[in-house]
Amino acid sequence: MENTPNKLKIINDPVYGFIHIPFESIYNLIQSPYVQRLRRIKQLGLSNLVYPCAEHTRFSHSIGAMHLMIKALQGLREKGYCITNAEYEATIKAILLHDTGHSPFSHCLEHFFFSCHHEEISKRIMQKLGCENEVIEIFEDKYEKKFLHQLVSSQVDIDRLDYLTRDSFFTGVSEGVIGTDRIMSMFSIHNDELVIDEKGVYSIEKFIISRRLMYWQVYMHKTVVGADCLLRNILRRAKFLADENRLDIIDYPISRNLYYFLEKGPQNIDNEEALSKFILLDDTDIWSAVKTWSNHSDKILSFLAYSLVNREIGKIFVKNEKYSNEELEKHYRSLFERHKDKGFSKEDIKVYFTTTDEMHNRAYSFNDQQINILFKNGEIKGIHNASDQLDENFLKKEVKKYYFHCV
Repeated sequence: MENTPNKLKIINDPVYGFIHIPFESIYNLIQSPYVQRLRRIKQLGLSNLVYPCAEHTRFSHSIGAMHLMIKALQGLREKGYCITNAEYEATIKAILLHDTGHSPFSHCLEHFFFSCHHEEISKRIMQKLGCENEVIEIFEDKYEKKFLHQLVSSQVDIDRLDYLTRDSFFTGVSEGVIGTDRIMSMFSIHNDELVIDEKGVYSIEKFIISRRLMYWQVYMHKTVVGADCLLRNILRRAKFLADENRLDIIDYPISRNLYYFLEKGPQNIDNEEALSKFILLDDTDIWSAVKTWSNHSDKILSFLAYSLVNREIGKIFVKNEKYSNEELEKHYRSLFERHKDKGFSKEDIKVYFTTTDEMHNRAYSFNDQQINILFKNGEIKGIHNASDQLDENFLKKEVKKYYFHCV
């Protein structure tokens, strides 16, 4: 008698405990190379240089989001809302696969490989996996029941509920702790839109504040921002050398899939060859190249790569006003004096050793689907009108900071 493998596995997750895989079709997707690749991409990129235990992956986030989606859909069904079995399964697939389009180091290298956003790549992967039309329609917000897409992507979606909870757990930043179960238990549907029951107002207030704090303390921590700048400048120099036929992949071998993009630059999503190479790339390809380049004959590339490998991130200066040309020139002169004995030119230092950019933090957007509160009398109010803490002026405020990074 042939033994049939049990595909209804149980996964032990440190955040939620036991997670059950609900269908064989979900198990098959998890086992696909597209999802297994996420095991080799860290959820928080280079944040582990600041928070040593931030080693969790896009895979664990996807599994956690799948688990929360199951609970959310079950909760809505128990409240009497109609979600067919096909819609139930399709929505779980949409959240499971929502991050498959992420590049190595996620947002840090968002447009290095493809000119489009990672959501477009995720959609293409869903198509390659043969997902039903309902899965892609829910993911793209083209399905008739709008609340199913809102569960996948909105201002209080399952994606955010998991990553705030998970990132807080692994970084130890307690400000990110939110009432995940409480928020999901407050989900309701009104006119085919996802809303929050009146009793959940305070939980949503905390959710919005927690997200804002996590951006400053984790996602835009200045050392993490500096490390991202350093990695991008490493790849910028490697791309320049590849264009000049000076990267030397014989004496300094790197992944052929990585070299493809260094040689050709960002590709169009319709390029099947590029997509096939992209899905074979993960963090290990980048780290392997950076370690190899730390001994490269090109002084600029080797210096930058050595700095990242050994966590010599450099300095980052943050201020509330934009840097003037005079301030930048002063920084450039100081850097040149510091590095002139190494043989770097002023132009080299300006292009590869520095980054000037902006940081934006806005916890809520009035341009997106609003977070609406459903009151007992049937009235609907936006969170800015329902909350006595988060008024419209507070929620509209976008904090912008300017930074100068140098190594």
